[in-house]
Amino acid sequence: MKFNTLDLHGIRHSEVTVEVENYLYLNQEDCPILIICGNSQKMISLVEETLIRIHSTYEIGSGKNYGTIMVRSV
Repeated sequence: MKFNTLDLHGIRHSEVTVEVENYLYLNQEDCPILIICGNSQKMISLVEETLIRIHSTYEIGSGKNYGTIMVRSV
């Protein structure tokens, strides 16, 4: 299955909150949305903080899906 995807590779930590919020609000009808954070625990934490603040439903990937977050609703 192909998901609407936001790839955060190349995005600075200081830009993550705005990037994630804008993308999710502009694409909220297309949930689920896959966010690729990469292997940075800091990036994963920043995305998770943003998702909590905007009251999104999400799942953090583990195992072979580590570094991804699946947003179920915005």
